[in-house]
Amino acid sequence: MIPLVSSAAIFGSEFLGTALLMLLGVGVVANHNLPKTGGHGGGPQFINWGWGIAVMVGVYGAYRTGGHLNPAVTVGLAASGKDLATGIPATASNIAIYIIAQLCGGFVGAVFAWLVYKKQYDEDCEPALKRGSFCTAPQIRAYGWNCLVETVATYVLVIWVILSGYTNIATVTTADGVEQLAGSLIGPLGVMLVIVGIGNSLGGPTGYALNPARDLMPRLAHAVLPIKGKGDSDWAYSYSWVPVVGPLLGGVLAGLTYQIFW
Repeated sequence: MIPLVSSAAIFGSEFLGTALLMLLGVGVVANHNLPKTGGHGGGPQFINWGWGIAVMVGVYGAYRTGGHLNPAVTVGLAASGKDLATGIPATASNIAIYIIAQLCGGFVGAVFAWLVYKKQYDEDCEPALKRGSFCTAPQIRAYGWNCLVETVATYVLVIWVILSGYTNIATVTTADGVEQLAGSLIGPLGVMLVIVGIGNSLGGPTGYALNPARDLMPRLAHAVLPIKGKGDSDWAYSYSWVPVVGPLLGGVLAGLTYQIFW
C-alpha cells in the first residue's frame, strides 16, 4: 500500500508540533521559575494549564500525523494495532520517523524558549529552578517508584488518546430511524483538559513528564546551552530511568489494554 502521507511530511508535521509544544511548555515553567518575569511564582495551576495549552497548540501543529508529539503515544498506538494516523500505517520506518522528529522538535522548541527568556536565565537564580524549566525531577528520589508513577500517568494519557478517536465517529439512531453524529469532536481541546487533569491528579510525585521527547531533549538543551549558573543537568535521574522508560512502558501497556479489551 502506498502511504498517503510522505516520510518528509510525517517528519515535518511531528517536528513542528513537538517544537511548538516545547516552546510553550518550557516557556511556561521558565515564566514561573525564573526571576524578573511577569508570571514568577504563578503556582501549579499556572504551569498545568500552560502545559495543557501547549499540548493543544502542538496537536494542531501536527494535525497531518495525528498530533502524537510523544514517542509514548506513537508506540502505544503501534502496540494497539491501529494505524499511526489516517494513511500512515504503523511500520517500523514510520515509527522511527515519528520518534526522530519528536526528539528533534523537542530540542529545538526548548532552545527557542531559552532564547525568549535568555535575559531571565542570565539573572542569578537557584540552578535547580533553571534546570526545572527544561526538565522534570521527582519530589522523592526512588527510581522504581518514580518509574511506576510515570508509567501510570502516561497510561492514562495514551489510553485516552487511543479511545478518544471513537468519540469523533460515534452515532445514535433516533426514534424515526435517522442516524445522527453523537461524537464530541473535542479533539485537541480534549487532550488539553486531560493534560491539566493528569497534572493535577498524578503530577505531584515526578512532575509528569509523560513524554521522553518532553524531558530528554530539553534536558540535553540545558546541558549544551550557555546558561549562566545552570548547574548540572541531573542525568542520573533522566538518562538512565524515569522520564524515558516510564512513559514508554505506560504507552505500550495502554496499547496492549486496547488489544485485549477492545
